[in-house]
Amino acid sequence: MISFEWLNILSNIFIFLNVILAFFILFYERKKASSAWAWILILFFVPILGFFLYLLFGRPLKQKRLNQSTAYENPDYHENMDRQLKEIKSGSFSNSSPVEKEMMDLIQMNLTRTEAPLSKATDVKIFNDGKMKFNKLFEDIRHAKDHIHLQYFILNDDDLGRRLMSLLTEKAREGVNVQFLYDGLGSKSLSKSFFNEFLAAGGKTTAFLPVMLSSINPRLNHRNHRKIVVVDGLIGYIGGFNVGDEYLGKKKEFGYWRDTHLRIEGEAVHSLQNRFFIDWNQASKKHPMNYAENYFPPIGNPTGTPMQIVASGPLDIQEDIKNGYLKMIHHARESIYLQTPYFIPDQSIMDALRTASLGGVDVQIMIPHLADHLFVHSATLAFARELLQDGVKVYRYKNGFLHSKVLIVDGKAYSVGSANMDIRSFALNFELNAFVYDSQSALKMADLFVQDKKLSTKLTQEIYENQSWKDNVKQNIAKLVSPIL
Repeated sequence: MISFEWLNILSNIFIFLNVILAFFILFYERKKASSAWAWILILFFVPILGFFLYLLFGRPLKQKRLNQSTAYENPDYHENMDRQLKEIKSGSFSNSSPVEKEMMDLIQMNLTRTEAPLSKATDVKIFNDGKMKFNKLFEDIRHAKDHIHLQYFILNDDDLGRRLMSLLTEKAREGVNVQFLYDGLGSKSLSKSFFNEFLAAGGKTTAFLPVMLSSINPRLNHRNHRKIVVVDGLIGYIGGFNVGDEYLGKKKEFGYWRDTHLRIEGEAVHSLQNRFFIDWNQASKKHPMNYAENYFPPIGNPTGTPMQIVASGPLDIQEDIKNGYLKMIHHARESIYLQTPYFIPDQSIMDALRTASLGGVDVQIMIPHLADHLFVHSATLAFARELLQDGVKVYRYKNGFLHSKVLIVDGKAYSVGSANMDIRSFALNFELNAFVYDSQSALKMADLFVQDKKLSTKLTQEIYENQSWKDNVKQNIAKLVSPIL
């Protein structure tokens, strides 16, 4: 048994280490002030636990942790992006729809910051049901002729996961180039033998930042949260669904799973392909990808729904998807509809939503009634409560679990993808969203939101006033440490 004297010595050692660590957090690490001070409070109030929590969650990601061979030559993609930027700056950008013209500052910002050219999708399908999404995805995979590229945060060894891998194995045997990128933490439950048949058939897999049990830092942050599928360079998927039975509503604790995903065709798929190339090369040392024309097939008539595929991550100085959200919110004149499973915004988002509501914009936020992370859900409720007094309407979706990440502005433009409305998605994880500038599909998104409201209950000040003191304490504490959630 450890004596009190040894415990005192151990505590003093960790206090000394925490002082040094706090110095580095304040002066050497690139953190926001709110995040830095939250970590310092934890280090000094719970010195031993705080030290190990910081090793697990707090350390910044260094570029050297990723494979350096991320570049590949795709002259057409970058030439198109540079041409668009010059035309926008000179005022000669042509063939713009009214929504594009209205959102041109957002389009220019995304071009400048994230290398996201404005591209057209000849077809856009919206999926809010897992069974429908995966049925269509499986159909597209069955018809693949050249390649299938998949990237998911979570791939489970369950019925859906095994059915997908069985189909991919079959396509690999046919000679189709199949590559699967998965996150090392999100898919940590996969057994070593899960990919055996797939690999034997010629498929390729790689994990993004694998979780190493021998490491002192298993990297619980800085995960690749993106969801991408590209089939033959012609069909693409982006959104919130991962691969697992719960996304089909088969887990009792969640019930029906409400999410949002896009299936797109046309030149916009090339932007998804570009991001897959970069992410794959960052993760894989054995099979680097190089440009080939079959990955970026020519599009005969590049017309349709305008959109940008915008990426952000912890290696970026700016929080690009969050800044895109801000731009959209500032453009709103009539309505803002937001769905997110985790609502832990920073002050800039809170102020934007608050001022929009006070200025007469109809701001409506939908969050889950169920909680998959209790502490995070408490923080979500705390931030929601703060906005009620400024006229923001908040709804709790009760027909299962709401995992949808959608922002719709004025029924004209919307964003859908992997990024939640929280600090983790803004700054800590690798995310990918489609920013779509099209009234027709935006109105469809808005209609889905209205339909979901019928399955939701409205939060009110009275509900908060009648909740237990324990819930009040949990929400206040969760909000206090929200910068590191």
